[in-house]
Amino acid sequence: MEGFSLKSRAIAFAMCAGAVAFILALAAASTPEMITVESAGRALIAAIVCGAMCWASAERTIASTAESIDAAIERLQGAANGDLQSGIPERVGESVPQLARAMDGLFSQLHANLESVQRLAMFDPVTSLPNRTNFRRAAERMLAELPPGAIAVLYFIDLDRFKHVNDTLGHATGDALLGMVANRLRAVADRFAAEADARPPMIGRLAGDEFTMFFPALRNVRDAERIGRGILYALSEPFDLADQEVSIGASIGIALRPEHGNTLHDLMRAADAAMYHAKAMGRGRAEHFTEILAAEIADRARLESDLREAVDKDQFTLVYQPQVSAADGRIVAAEALLRWRHPDGLKMPGAFIQRAEETGLIVEIGEWVVESVAETISRWGRLGIEQRLAVNISPRQLDHASFFRKLREAMLAANAPANLLELEITETLAMHCSSEVLDAIALLRADGATIAIDDFGTGYSNIGRLRTLPIDRIKLDRSLIEHVATSAEARAIAQAVIGLIHGLGCEAVAEGIEAEDQATVLRVIGCDILQGYAVATPMEEDAFLEWARGVGPQQQRIAG
Repeated sequence: MEGFSLKSRAIAFAMCAGAVAFILALAAASTPEMITVESAGRALIAAIVCGAMCWASAERTIASTAESIDAAIERLQGAANGDLQSGIPERVGESVPQLARAMDGLFSQLHANLESVQRLAMFDPVTSLPNRTNFRRAAERMLAELPPGAIAVLYFIDLDRFKHVNDTLGHATGDALLGMVANRLRAVADRFAAEADARPPMIGRLAGDEFTMFFPALRNVRDAERIGRGILYALSEPFDLADQEVSIGASIGIALRPEHGNTLHDLMRAADAAMYHAKAMGRGRAEHFTEILAAEIADRARLESDLREAVDKDQFTLVYQPQVSAADGRIVAAEALLRWRHPDGLKMPGAFIQRAEETGLIVEIGEWVVESVAETISRWGRLGIEQRLAVNISPRQLDHASFFRKLREAMLAANAPANLLELEITETLAMHCSSEVLDAIALLRADGATIAIDDFGTGYSNIGRLRTLPIDRIKLDRSLIEHVATSAEARAIAQAVIGLIHGLGCEAVAEGIEAEDQATVLRVIGCDILQGYAVATPMEEDAFLEWARGVGPQQQRIAG
């Protein structure tokens, strides 16, 4: 019966019921003993009347209801295909009112659910502003409708001190603040749109404390500056939060169409760069995108491309700078330093490490360094070299305990003696690394590796925490030793820091030594290990091994 409607089935049922009634009536109206033509005729007439009445009754009560249900099924199929606008057929309400009411409730709930999903998908629940996706679609549509040469402006707004509010007053208060910021941005937008009798701008919340505002029609470029000042003023006024006044301020980047681009992608990139420039210039200001910023963006993009190519083509290498004992000049360790063999010449880490961290390429570079260090230590172990190899840990690597586990696995896989490995972690990073990371470092230290704090004297150390960290050496930053040979104050500070390091049970290492008189003073005031260009320059592995065998006469001069 598949493919037949309920109405056709009901009619078939009514016909069958009529036929049964006809047969039963015919049988009841006649007796086998007295069958005559007259009695048979009467019986036939009675049977026909009963069968017809039964069919009519069944057809009327069942088929009409079935027809209504067929209409309801057809309407539900339409809804399943996306038609939620059409009404419920009238015959459904007439024949099956309960079903009509249920369908009406179902469609109403579907409408409400879809509207809720639409709001969640397209609007930020905290501020009720369009979210990133909604803002981009609307702004792109506005840009497409603009005539050639029309002036438009995009503002990229970043709140300056929102994180402090979130951290101190809680996320609920932070959300309330974001709602207030959105209301002030709406007020600014409405005011300037009304003054210019122009189309209202589009405001969006991209994420966190980042907002955007797009004015699709400006009379002249000067209006962009005026609107930017209005936004700054509105957000610099205190907010009344949790019975106290909170001031945050904002940094704003401004990008103009068509001067800085005709697509939303170009305008967003330009406004974002201008916003970061505003932050770098001291925050609480609005900055326009400029050709200088455009050149910086191009340089960063080119550097990122070159870095990816360097990873693919294995253009990185390690050089080694010796560390010698201040007491007798013997070599005790070497620091592995990263270099990039760029086609234009050798590049130092300062030229590319920050960009590598921004793009995440530092992870791949770090993995290469891990493998190279493990292989180098393995070679040195086979050669009988007993000096340690120190390697710097980047902030991105320190964030993940998995890095230290991978390093440990690489050391074991290369059969590299762990006692020849030293990890250098900056002072600031050491103060903030997680307990999971500390546990991973402790495992390496238990294998025999040593840990050094790098750049000591440039961060904010918690001496109590420093005392509990699993460390063996502390390296004085070059700023602490730069003037030790010429300034009594510098010597006193360096000597006090060295005393503190010894008090923590660690060795003191001085790096960045550029003159022999600096080395002499540091040896006198108690420094244990010396490193710098006055000791030896960074060198390739073969040159370092030769230097380590005693070829370098500088050792004896530095040791005194």
